Amino acid sequence: MRPFYVTTPIYYVNDVPHLGTAYTTIVADALRRYHLLRGRDARMLTGTDEHGLKLEREAVARDMTPKQFVDEMSARFRDAWPKLLIEPDDFIRTTDERHETLVKDLWARIAERGDIYLGHYEDWYCVGCESFKTAKDLDEHKRCLLHPNLEIERINEETYFFKLKDYETKLLDFYDAHPFIEPESRRNEVISFVKSGLKDLSVSRTSFTWGIQVPNDPKHVMYVWFDALSNYWTSLGARLRDRYWEPNGEVVHLVGKDILRFHTVYWPAFLMSAGLPLPTKVFAHGFLTVDGQKMSKSLRNAVDPLRLAATEEVGGPDGLRYQLLRYVAFGQDGDFDHQAMIERYNADLGKNLGNLLSRTLGLCAKLTGNKVPSYKATALEEEFLAQARVHVDAAATAWGALQPHRALEETFALSSLANQYVDRAAPWAEAKKGNQERVDAILALLLETLDALSVMTWPAIPRKADALRAQLALPPVAPALGKELWPSFSFSRAGRTLGAASALFPTVDKDLEKVLLDRLQPKTELPAPAAPTTSTVPGHPSAAVASSAITYDQFASVDLRVGLVKSAKRVPKKDKLLELEVDLGEEKPRTIIAGLALSFSAESLVGQRVIVVANLAPRDFGKGLVSHGMLLATGPSEKLVLATAPESAAPGAKLK
Repeated sequence: MRPFYVTTPIYYVNDVPHLGTAYTTIVADALRRYHLLRGRDARMLTGTDEHGLKLEREAVARDMTPKQFVDEMSARFRDAWPKLLIEPDDFIRTTDERHETLVKDLWARIAERGDIYLGHYEDWYCVGCESFKTAKDLDEHKRCLLHPNLEIERINEETYFFKLKDYETKLLDFYDAHPFIEPESRRNEVISFVKSGLKDLSVSRTSFTWGIQVPNDPKHVMYVWFDALSNYWTSLGARLRDRYWEPNGEVVHLVGKDILRFHTVYWPAFLMSAGLPLPTKVFAHGFLTVDGQKMSKSLRNAVDPLRLAATEEVGGPDGLRYQLLRYVAFGQDGDFDHQAMIERYNADLGKNLGNLLSRTLGLCAKLTGNKVPSYKATALEEEFLAQARVHVDAAATAWGALQPHRALEETFALSSLANQYVDRAAPWAEAKKGNQERVDAILALLLETLDALSVMTWPAIPRKADALRAQLALPPVAPALGKELWPSFSFSRAGRTLGAASALFPTVDKDLEKVLLDRLQPKTELPAPAAPTTSTVPGHPSAAVASSAITYDQFASVDLRVGLVKSAKRVPKKDKLLELEVDLGEEKPRTIIAGLALSFSAESLVGQRVIVVANLAPRDFGKGLVSHGMLLATGPSEKLVLATAPESAAPGAKLK
C-alpha cells in the first residue's frame, strides 16, 4: 500500500480552537489511526496560519508585535489537540523558517515558468476571508456573504498576478480525469465555478508587511493564501516528500466547504505551474450548528471542545470524538446537540458496547473461572460469524471511503448483533443443563467479538478502546508498519486469565443529564432590544414583544423561500412523517421530511406552494432519510395549517 498522508487546514490564529476546528482535526486523526491499524505508513499534518492583514491589525490592537501575538495564539492550538486524543505527526506554522524557505522556492519556480507578472489591482477585499471579492461574492449591501458583519474594503495597489486564467482548461481536464474533489456536490460546484471563467489572481500585497517577502522585491509580501496553501508541501521537506507526496503517497486534504475553492482551484494551479504533482483528493465537509443554532463567533467560543472533552460523565474526549464522528455525516452539514450527545452516549456506548462488555465478563466470572474458554462452533456461531464479517468488512470499506459515520454505524451494528446473540445463545441456560462445552463456545465467541470491537473503535475512541482491551487482558493497540490489526476472529487466546471488570461507560440518569445540560449548554442571550416606543408595563402586550425581540440581522439570516411540492409519500413505520420533493428553483428538488401525516394525505400536498426554511442544517432521520429544509405550519400535529404562497409566486422566490 502507498503511504497515506492526511492534512487539516492550517487554522487562522485570530481565533481559538473551537468545535468546528476540533471536528476536522478529529476526523483526520481517526483516519490516520484506521490506516495505521491496517499496517499502512500513515502521516497526519495540522498547524496554524499566521500571516495577513487581519493578524497584523489584531496585534496592533493588543499592543503586541505580530510575532508575539501569533506565538501566543498558535500555542493554544498545539496544546489543545492532545486533550482531544489527537496525535498529529507534524504541526506546521507559517512563521517557521522551514516553511518560509520552501514557499519562496515555490514562488521562484512559478515565476521562472513565466506565470507571475507585475500589475495593478483594484477590487473589494474581505479582511475576514483574506481574499478579494467579485460582485457575486457580495450581498446587496456590498458585504461578504461569509463575513456580513465586517466592512468590505476597496483595495487599490500594485500587485503581482498569477496567470490563473491560463489554467482553466488544464484544471477542467484534471477534474475530468481524476476523482480529485469529494463529495460529488462539491465537485460539481467547483467545475461550475471554473467553467464560468477564471481571472488572473493577485498574489502579493504592499499595504501591510506581516507576511513572507516576495523574492527579489521585499516591498511586496505574498498573498496569505499562496503562503498558507503551500504548507502541505513545505512541511514534508526534501526528506519526506518522495515518501508521502504523489505519485508515491496518497495525499488527502480535509477542508471546510467555505475554503474549497482555494484548495481545488488555486492550489492545484500553483502546483501545475511549478511542475509538481497534485494531491490525490480534496474532501470538503459541511458546517456544524450547535443545538440547532448557527455557529456565530459568540456561540463558537461558548461551546468549548476542551470543556466537553473534560466531561468524563459522557466519556470525556472519547465521547466527544464519538459524537462528532458517528452522528455528523462527513461531507454534509451537521448539528451538535448536547442532549442528543448524552442520549447517544447512553444508547451506543453505555447500553450497547458497555453492556456487552459487562455481560460477557460477568458471565465469564461465573461460568469459566474468569478465563478465556476454548471454542467449538455450532451452526449458531457460524451464522453469527458470517454476519459479523459483513459488518467488519463494511466498516473497513467506509473508513477507506472517508465515511467515518458509516464505519461506526457498522461497528456498533456488530456490537448490537453480539448483544442479540447472547440472548439467543443463553449461556446461563446451557450452564444449568451442565453443557459446559456450549457455555465455553458462546463466551469465547463474545470475547473474540469484544476484541474485534476494541480494534474497530480505536480510531474513534482510542483511550476507551484500550481500557476495554485491558479488561480483556489485552495490550493497548500498538500499530506497526506492515502489521495487519483489523479483526479476523482467530480464537487464539484460550486459557488466558481475563482482567478486572469495571463499568467502562456508566450511563447517565435523568438527574445527572439535567446537571450536565445546565453545565454544558451555552447560555446564549439575544441582544437587548432598542428602547421601546410603547408601554412595557407587565401584562401589556408590548412587554412580551420587547422581551423576545430579535435584530434585523438575526431575522435576515433565515432564508425563507417559496417551495412547490412536486411529490409526497409516507415514510414507512413513521406515522407522522411524509417525504416530500420540493422545488425551490434549484437544479433539482430538495428532499424534505415533514411531520404532516396526521393532518394531510400525501396526495393533497402535491402542487401546493409552501414556505420553506431553506438554510436549515440537514437533519438525519436515519436509514438514509435526510431532510434538507423545513416547512412552516401552525397548530397541533393532527390539525396543522400550512403557511402557503399564491400560485403567482415562483418556486425559489425569497420572502423578505
